[in-house]
Amino acid sequence: MKKNIIVFSLIFFLSSCGFTPIYQKNTKVNFSIEQVSYTGDRELNNFLKINISKYKDKKTDNKINIEANSTYQKIILSKDSAGEITSYQLEAEVIFLIKPLNKKIKITEKHIMNSMSDKIEEARYERTIKQNFASSISNKLSSELIIN
Repeated sequence: MKKNIIVFSLIFFLSSCGFTPIYQKNTKVNFSIEQVSYTGDRELNNFLKINISKYKDKKTDNKINIEANSTYQKIILSKDSAGEITSYQLEAEVIFLIKPLNKKIKITEKHIMNSMSDKIEEARYERTIKQNFASSISNKLSSELIIN
């Protein structure tokens, strides 16, 4: 009996806590991205294209053209006594120039990554981090554009 009350209480309190993810749905999107021109890191730009494409062809009068200039760096942070690299800092920076608003938005993402013995696995992990950077950057861009 006591277990049932505890389980019921947990379900009741956790289901009605009101938690919703910030970027779950952008229902207040009042803009449509018409055209985006990309310069800079090609792989990061490809991931950005995929994420930004969900804001294209929206039914609204607020049409936006964007120029995106991206940079990506892999900086060595530390080495061991043998001179082998042990950790990197990955940095992605994208500067968006919003045409009709003449607004410049700069978004930077950073991540510290430890070196791996398997270089193929390390490259896959770095690619995953780039995808996460692109997703985060596109979400921050949409938040900036929704506010305006």
